[in-house]
Amino acid sequence: MRAPRCRLYLITPPRIPDIGAFAHVLRATLDAGDVACLQIRIKTSSGSSTPDDEIRALSDAVMADAQARNVAVLINDRPDLALELGADGAHLGQGDMPCAKARKLLGPDRILGVTCHDSRHLALEAGEAGADYVAFGAFHPTQTKETLHQADASLLSWWQEMIEIPCVAIGGITVANARPLVEAGADFLAVSSGVWGHPGGPGAAVKAFNAIFDAEAGGG
Repeated sequence: MRAPRCRLYLITPPRIPDIGAFAHVLRATLDAGDVACLQIRIKTSSGSSTPDDEIRALSDAVMADAQARNVAVLINDRPDLALELGADGAHLGQGDMPCAKARKLLGPDRILGVTCHDSRHLALEAGEAGADYVAFGAFHPTQTKETLHQADASLLSWWQEMIEIPCVAIGGITVANARPLVEAGADFLAVSSGVWGHPGGPGAAVKAFNAIFDAEAGGG
């Protein structure tokens, strides 16, 4: 049986100097094609977490527009802020709040995702602790963070065959290298610089990713 059509999981740029200008670009980007969710993930130039007020300011500027377009908004690392801000959920790294604790905090209706690197064991643990999806990667070198774990597309195929919880592929994904991950069974592709840094602009990237998803869903 063919897996459900893959969808785009959009991650904000790690640094956003002008929130108003970004909000304008984001609206056009979301209007360019299907986007399943938007993860708000901003970091300082050193890669550390930004002050809460900066996350709040960005969320205030973009969340309503995204949710009005049926795009789920997730807050990176911070289930507590997700709850405070009215986001649709949160995404956890392995060094963040334990999944079971985050699940209890968020309740049953908000989305909870967990980074599991290249580990089947971590992914199975996350699923047992209440994660709604697991994220595998990095599949390619990425510009947004140091690549410490290298995942293989076969991991997506194994997960798709064995487990019902959706899987997300992440790490250095672009229009040029996306197709094998879709073919391997990723339910979502998490992309940041592959959209924001696309030579034709982010709207063109969204259209191109969706063309790949449509072709694979149609057997093309």
